[in-house]
Amino acid sequence: MIGAARGRATVTWRPAAPSVDRVTEGLVLLLVLGLVASITVAQGSLLLLGAWLIVRRRHARPMRWPLLGVLLAFAAWTVLSALASDDPARSLRSLRGLVWLATPYVLLAALPDTASARRFLTALLVGLTGVAALAVVQVLACSAVEPQALAGPIAELFRKCERARGFFSIYMTLGGVLMLVLVAALPGVPREPRRRVSFLLAWGLGAAALALTFVRGAWLGFGLGVVVGALGGRRRAVTLTVLGVGAGLLLLLPGVLDRARTIGDVRDPTTRERLAMLEAGLSMLEERPIFGAGPGQVRGLYPLHAPDYAVRRSTSHLHNSPLQIAVERGLPGLALWLAIFGGFFVRALRILAAVPADRRGARALVLGSLSAMAAFLVAGLFEYNFGDSEVWLVAGSLMALPFVVERDLEAAA
Repeated sequence: MIGAARGRATVTWRPAAPSVDRVTEGLVLLLVLGLVASITVAQGSLLLLGAWLIVRRRHARPMRWPLLGVLLAFAAWTVLSALASDDPARSLRSLRGLVWLATPYVLLAALPDTASARRFLTALLVGLTGVAALAVVQVLACSAVEPQALAGPIAELFRKCERARGFFSIYMTLGGVLMLVLVAALPGVPREPRRRVSFLLAWGLGAAALALTFVRGAWLGFGLGVVVGALGGRRRAVTLTVLGVGAGLLLLLPGVLDRARTIGDVRDPTTRERLAMLEAGLSMLEERPIFGAGPGQVRGLYPLHAPDYAVRRSTSHLHNSPLQIAVERGLPGLALWLAIFGGFFVRALRILAAVPADRRGARALVLGSLSAMAAFLVAGLFEYNFGDSEVWLVAGSLMALPFVVERDLEAAA
């Protein structure tokens, strides 16, 4: 835009609205469906989305690569750890998951502006609401349904249905996905009354499904993430009061209170098993503190290090993300892994501080992403969620949101 200021011409640049790419939008929607229901669809759509974005690079804005250096260093050290292991071939075969470290960059390139990022998060919440409704029915009707009397996919939904799992193979995955999306969406509660009621109903249904997964690590991560989001937003006292009342109601669901009472109880069998894994992991790390045992090597080494009181004599992971990273990649690998998330929090907090107070939608995106990643790390102390592709794809997608906001801020500056 050209105008005049004190008698001389001035030029003010306003960024053009990003062109609408229907193919990208369709692939993003397909990715959302995969993230809430199918790892095959999620991974396939993410690969297609990445390939499509590469094809149309000449029509796109310059690419951004936040945290790229530390991510590449972590990947390179992982390869070195695999080569230094007792079985390099097996370790190298287990590195296929490294490709999903690119998830934040694919989403950053696919979401052209803050509005599209908000639509992406809203679509995630809507899709997960349907899955949550199914999961609640799955648990409440479990004892009354005979899978043998059903056929096809319906019968599969009611096998192993004592704990909510939705379309996923195990309840821990649904718990991790629900935790991330619910925490990320909470700071964006709409102001308009009707939309707010719809949002809270959907969010409450998701919270009920999370409670019925009976995954205590996801509960703890969810609790911390919600508190972080509430303290970072407006009307903190009201938000925390509503959440406190909601938590009390969720404890009335069948079995939830009994499960909650076992948190921190060393007499609980699964708690003792986690302690056994912790002891075995520290023993393995002590043997190989630099390069670690190598990716994919825990299963073979665990029986040699498991304490006498361990019930399970074999496991592929130690139900603890930082411990698993350290055992497989050594202390330098753990330091690089922590640097990824440390760098993310530093950058995201700076972005949050730079967002104007009147841009509530942008602030909600950044704060939701920060809260979700805090929840992810806390839950990772009780489950190797970094190695769960379904959970990591959601976490990696949410990591991209603050950088979408940052790009908009710089374009508008």
